[in-house]
Amino acid sequence: MRVFTPVEIAEHSANKYLGVLVAAKYARALNEFPGGSASRDKKLTTRSLEELAKGDIDYRVVPRRRTSE
Repeated sequence: MRVFTPVEIAEHSANKYLGVLVAAKYARALNEFPGGSASRDKKLTTRSLEELAKGDIDYRVVPRRRTSE
């Protein structure tokens, strides 16, 4: 099992925390995609962290809307 360092994850994201969130959402998307998780040789989280570390995942941060009271 490969170990991903925080520095390695933060290279292709704003910081390590955002990188982990992006990888987790990407893993969920892979799980929902029909046929996307056909190769079960690696876990989806490992696959998504590898792709994030390579810079293959494009994402954008959408600011949260505040609810008016």
